Amino acid sequence: RGGRMEVLEEKEEEEQTEEEELKALEISDNVQDVEMKVSVEQVCVPSDVPDFDWSSIDTSQLPSSYKTNSLKEKKLLHIADHFLQQYTHLCPDRKPLFLHPVNECGVEKFVSTTVRPTLLPYTELYQWDGCASFVSDYLTMEPLKSPITPPSLLYSPTTILKYQKGNCFDFSVLLCSMLIGAGYDAYCVHGYATHEICSLDETLKLCPLLRKPQEVPKEGMKKKSNKYRVKPPPDLQSKFELQQEAKKAAETEAAQKNKEREEEKEVEKPKRDPLYGLRVHAWVLVLSGKREVPKTFFINPFTGNSHSTMDEHFLGIESVWNHRNYWVNMQDCWNGCKDLVFDLGDAIRWEIMLSGSNKPLQLLSDAEEEKELSDRDTDDMQEKEEEDMSFDMPPSWVAPIQISPREFETSCSQGRKVLLYKKAKLEKWAPYLNGNGLVKRLTVYADLDCTEVVEVREWFKNREDMLDMREVNKETQVTTEYFSPGHLLGLKAHTYMSLEPETEHTMEFYNEARVDGLQKRVENDNEMTEYFVGRDDFLHVRHMEFGKRGKKIHLASTRTDINSRPIVQIKECFHRNLEKPTDEDVAERIFLITEETIHLTYHLKDKYITASKKDFFKAADRDRKGNEIIMTPEMCITYQAGSSEKDKKLLHLYKVLQQLTEEEKQLKQQVRQSEAEVLNILKIRENEETAVKLTVSIYNKERNEKRRQQYEAMNTMEDELLGQEEQDLDYLAPFLIQIGHRKKMTKGEALRVRDDCLTDLKHRLIDKANIIQARFEKAVEELQKKDQWFQENHNQLSAEEEDDFLTCCSEIAFRIHILALRLNREKQTAPQKYLALEEKLRKDPRLAEYLGHA
Repeated sequence: RGGRMEVLEEKEEEEQTEEEELKALEISDNVQDVEMKVSVEQVCVPSDVPDFDWSSIDTSQLPSSYKTNSLKEKKLLHIADHFLQQYTHLCPDRKPLFLHPVNECGVEKFVSTTVRPTLLPYTELYQWDGCASFVSDYLTMEPLKSPITPPSLLYSPTTILKYQKGNCFDFSVLLCSMLIGAGYDAYCVHGYATHEICSLDETLKLCPLLRKPQEVPKEGMKKKSNKYRVKPPPDLQSKFELQQEAKKAAETEAAQKNKEREEEKEVEKPKRDPLYGLRVHAWVLVLSGKREVPKTFFINPFTGNSHSTMDEHFLGIESVWNHRNYWVNMQDCWNGCKDLVFDLGDAIRWEIMLSGSNKPLQLLSDAEEEKELSDRDTDDMQEKEEEDMSFDMPPSWVAPIQISPREFETSCSQGRKVLLYKKAKLEKWAPYLNGNGLVKRLTVYADLDCTEVVEVREWFKNREDMLDMREVNKETQVTTEYFSPGHLLGLKAHTYMSLEPETEHTMEFYNEARVDGLQKRVENDNEMTEYFVGRDDFLHVRHMEFGKRGKKIHLASTRTDINSRPIVQIKECFHRNLEKPTDEDVAERIFLITEETIHLTYHLKDKYITASKKDFFKAADRDRKGNEIIMTPEMCITYQAGSSEKDKKLLHLYKVLQQLTEEEKQLKQQVRQSEAEVLNILKIRENEETAVKLTVSIYNKERNEKRRQQYEAMNTMEDELLGQEEQDLDYLAPFLIQIGHRKKMTKGEALRVRDDCLTDLKHRLIDKANIIQARFEKAVEELQKKDQWFQENHNQLSAEEEDDFLTCCSEIAFRIHILALRLNREKQTAPQKYLALEEKLRKDPRLAEYLGHA
């Protein structure tokens, strides 16, 4: 019986193993079916991007390094194959490594040699965000042919830049090359990510331009309690009723928000991805340390956005590489990249291919495995390790990465790029592509289907009117425009619903650019308020109220403001002037124009709760009979805080009233000037929007053709004017003085005068060229010294100091360029000037009869 039981148990075990094998076969078949489906899977790519045939690209003009491998590269490929064999033997359950794909010429190249560190001559590309933004905008994303396997082709960054297309690996290699060239410790990553990351699907994410910056909580300032302060009047409202109303409103609002959130979640809930964890993706890893990077982070090359290494969208890493080495991740990625340690010098967590690296490594000692190996195999392994230790990565086979100013300026692939986000659409254009200078537009929608527009934001560049940004709220129809410094009228921001006058307008100004210190002006149909900063008279607010217009009067030879709005009241507020006593320092004054009354309120004294006041009641200067009206005590009501005595004499009050009356007239004129300025601004803005003009930098040679022609025409006119001046001058006068201005001279004297004049011109031309040459050599020497200083101290400089240094070097290089042009021009025109003077002397009537044809 015991034997039979054992036989039965063995049969059951065999049946279980057969069932498991069948299940495994079914699973492998399912995976193969998924791979077949994935091969024809449609990935989220913009529909306006046509398919590109990479097999049709021209490789005949590429350098020889693209088409062949050097001896060192061949040796590296041999080492890579040996490394791959060891890897597949030790890790048979892992997928093959991405080591030496084929380039555009059909030649196998190791991935590290495809990275070409390059620092491009643009300040925007010196920071990681500038590089990432350029790569994501300049290139068009192409999906991998199979989402679960890495590509078999990896083209050079120069070819990718030329055709402006590529997959995630192409994006990453180009971005990594630029970051390493800019001084970052950057690496290309081969790993796995979610469907949204791999397919550039941002439709469930909030647009970065709509993310609000995190507010830093401010510690509330504790108000000093004053036991002598005036108690506020008692609140007679029922606090219980207010609490119940607030509670009811909060519950209603919370229920509405929860309902909307649940509806959005149902719509926004992403579909289950059958390839979750299998989708291959490439991105860039930036380690902390270099370039003052405080924390290690990822960069998604498709979007140019940075991500934390704890981001749940990155599901695992197979390997990383830069231009010097290749590392394989030996850590478990069951929790994505959250638990990974990015210490590439840790040989337990990261298996390095070439041991001769600049990273500190720990030597592995597997004594048990070495004992199992034969002596011959051990010797071979030691020889291989010695070869790897002494082997350095060969230089990159890629040609230098170059981006012309026109290509850098274009930035967007085919001049335009569209990105879809959650309830938003972001459009980008190359500068100068749109006639109105539009470079970016963000459209915000109320629904996920993007049908109902809520807000539109537009960004502009190179506008002559200095318009930088425009926000249009489609619900309220309110438009807000923002301007860069330099507008004709110092405009900083303008908020309006219509450009019609006497409607609601809010205008902000750069007060430093204005004489009156005006910072803000708010106007509607019956009010206008102006805010000032930094005025000598301490004025900070001026408020005007207007009445309704009367019937329109048409009179000949009358002023244009005959039908302007009548001014009802002018109110001005002043800051404290410490040079005046408190009783004489006006805090607020109100001119009631229609009531002919003036109210003055002075600043509060210390430890007083009421302020001194004066009320003036104006009267006509003369009565009906023509007699002057004398100032009476009833014309001024005075309250002096802290004193029961009457204020100063009537004469003083009369002078104050006269001064206030004169200031009232001036204020009326200023109000009319403000109204006229508003009308002028609206008219200018309307004209600027009707005929938009774009500016071109003087350094932009390609786009500045018109200015170049104008510059050449101006130079021609200057040369003609100089020539005319030279004709007007008597060039023989200094030399005729030497022979006494005689009407008749000998042939020898005439020859001497001619030779002296020509010799003098020759010396002046040589001296001018020598001066320019000396300045040129001095500038070159200065640039060489700057470069030598930078080579010695660049490790100690901060990013701002390096930017200042690059700006200084650019200025010196521009000066050298100008001096070289001037020197070349002088060398070309000097013989012409000499021959022209010689011809003039030959035809000069004072020398012609003596020189003849000499």
